[in-house]
Amino acid sequence: MRKMLMRVGLGVMVAGLALAGWVTASRVEAQNTTNGAWTATVQKEGSRINLSFERHSDKGGRNQTGQTFDFADLQGLSREQAVNGGPVSFSLVREAGRIDCEGTFQNGKGSGTFRFTPNAAFISAMKSRGFDFSESRNGNDEDRTEDRLFAATALNVTTALADDLASAGFANLKTEDLFKAAIFHVDSKFMREMKASGFNLSMEDLVKARIFKIDPEFVKQVAQMGFEKEPFESLVKMQIFKVTPEFIAEMRNEGLANLQIEDLVKLRIFKIDADFIRQAKSEGVPIEVEKLVERRIGVARR
Repeated sequence: MRKMLMRVGLGVMVAGLALAGWVTASRVEAQNTTNGAWTATVQKEGSRINLSFERHSDKGGRNQTGQTFDFADLQGLSREQAVNGGPVSFSLVREAGRIDCEGTFQNGKGSGTFRFTPNAAFISAMKSRGFDFSESRNGNDEDRTEDRLFAATALNVTTALADDLASAGFANLKTEDLFKAAIFHVDSKFMREMKASGFNLSMEDLVKARIFKIDPEFVKQVAQMGFEKEPFESLVKMQIFKVTPEFIAEMRNEGLANLQIEDLVKLRIFKIDADFIRQAKSEGVPIEVEKLVERRIGVARR
């Protein structure tokens, strides 16, 4: 079960890693511009492009971030330009700042340089809402303001997002929570939908819900499987260990009745399926979850 608990904690870890990828340190004043390099690849289908930015800090540190954008987000660049090739000049303009890019494309792949200009007014607007983009962390005097503004520009963190989360009644949110909300598409609508489904979730749990694809439709499916009013963590375990309606039906058809979610998770962990159960039956093993687990790990009498 220790392994299971470690895996359940994956959601928080993934959220932290994703956020860390966007917020890294360098010392540059917020009103200055920053230069760097960009690379891009046009997706084979649709109107999306993978775009990465690389910057270097004053101390030689490397900061690389990547994001997928719609061509509609990029002023001055179309899919046709990127696919046909040639010199390009385009911009990503957001409330937190703008990234102006120049370079070339060939066969759907591009590269060049960029200049980032943060919007100092965005800092004041966010501070008035309780989010300080210029605060130092852990007593470190290095100014992380521009890094946060660059991430906010790429991810499209806005005052509207901050207002939306505030309207949902979230309390004591930190600046990093805005990035999590932007990365994992958490907003007041999703929070209210989950609340209507019976779950009044924190920001961390809403992020976890997005990671493990837990939404009102999944909650409804779980109820239809015969599990109503389960705690949120049980739904997370179901998604992690792929406890599906088909698997539940398979176990019930083999004679395992009155199963709880913990039982189903345990069956998944130990890879107990219909074939295994039928073999265990032929050897006289009682059709009980614990007995089947013992048989699987080789401690039951044969």
